[in-house]
Amino acid sequence: MKKLSEVGIGKKVIIRLINKDDISIKLMEMGCIPGETVRVEQIAPLGDPISIIVAGYYLSLRINEADQIMVDEM
Repeated sequence: MKKLSEVGIGKKVIIRLINKDDISIKLMEMGCIPGETVRVEQIAPLGDPISIIVAGYYLSLRINEADQIMVDEM
């Protein structure tokens, strides 16, 4: 497993785990739940934020948020 923040542009991954902290509920409410497929669409020039497609819509995440999401590559 690795962090979502470490995944390259265009890669599809599956969410395996969301680390428990105050942001985990917010992430799950936005569709980032274990078992969901995610595709990294864009990464800002300085690396923060990143844009992903999850649950059929685009979502921008800060690096500290993406660090909380553990994924496996497909």
